[in-house]
Amino acid sequence: MVESEGEAEAACAAVLTPPLSLEGGLAAELRPANIVQRVLSLFRNVRPGSDLSHFQLPATFNLPKSQLQLYGEGVYCVGDDLLGRCARGADSLERLAAVVAWSISTTRPPIFGFAPYNPVLGETHHVSTSSGGSTLNVLLEQVSHRPPVTALHAADARGDVRLVWCQSPAPRFHGASVEAAVRGARELRLPRHGETYVVGCPNLVIRLLPSPGVDWAGDVRVVCAESGLEAKLSYCRTRRSFLGFGGGDARCVRGRIFRSSAPDETLCEVDGFWDRQVSIKDVATGEVSVLYDAQRAIGDLATPVVQDQKGVSASESAVVWGEVSDAILKKDWETARQAKRRVEDTARRLAKERNERGEVWTPKHFSLSQNKDGDWECWPLEETVPPAPIVVPSSSSSS
Repeated sequence: MVESEGEAEAACAAVLTPPLSLEGGLAAELRPANIVQRVLSLFRNVRPGSDLSHFQLPATFNLPKSQLQLYGEGVYCVGDDLLGRCARGADSLERLAAVVAWSISTTRPPIFGFAPYNPVLGETHHVSTSSGGSTLNVLLEQVSHRPPVTALHAADARGDVRLVWCQSPAPRFHGASVEAAVRGARELRLPRHGETYVVGCPNLVIRLLPSPGVDWAGDVRVVCAESGLEAKLSYCRTRRSFLGFGGGDARCVRGRIFRSSAPDETLCEVDGFWDRQVSIKDVATGEVSVLYDAQRAIGDLATPVVQDQKGVSASESAVVWGEVSDAILKKDWETARQAKRRVEDTARRLAKERNERGEVWTPKHFSLSQNKDGDWECWPLEETVPPAPIVVPSSSSSS
């Protein structure tokens, strides 16, 4: 639980930074010298196989935002109405293809050598965005700290789209690389069509040796039980690397769509690059069309702004980490270090006080449980998501 302060004071302390996008944004601002040597020094005393879920980074390695905000940006910061496309699909195949395109849009350009803050227990993030004539309200909450579990609930005002996620990052050190898998379920529901899509996500692979870099990699499935359709995508290089050097373009995504009952019969082929264009080919007709255009979707994204200061919660991520983010943006590393320590010390103190009282912390917006396989499941306590005090400016108002 985050300590409460005056809501107006909290709103003034909210610091919101540009989302990760193809152009400009944080990537253009965060260009420190000797970044490779600095990153290698971090893992000097870390054993291969170590779980890095609670690895504490110095502030100089932090993006000026929490992991909660990064998850949220993948939903509310997008230049194309991809979720609307999912709901408007004329048939189940068209809708599944649209969900595949939307899933690719959540893949954002990572920045080597930087990571977001680890969210504290009870931290929230609440943002609204408008696209295609409808408003999407997004709410996230850090529902567990050990292990780290983040819940997300998003719904549009029309009732066409609903998202429910429960995600737990699991980064591990492998000696020459760090691989961060995300466990848990991401569901996209289309209530008017009676369809629920279970959407996976690729792993983030940070290569340290011999050729430093950061890529998305691995297989992703998109499954709709109601329609009996699914897609399998592979985030990979265009060709194999030689001893870790080169190896073609690492931002390739390939895959296919098929019926779950006939997995060997391909209906559509998917091929392209998640940071450029991805095409889809109808195997029956041979017709090829653009499935996803990264320039339109994540090319130049607007930074969220506070619209209703009095409505911003003290648990809001942009408030909790506001002083830290402000110091990082100013490159005032000593202030950033001290502010980050205060946030983490406060979280530890509150946890200790709860333990001494025998109090079990419960999330404010979600229920949390584990299934028989040990995976975490989160369910929203409310059917709808209220409008947020933080909004993403429209392209017209931000230009």
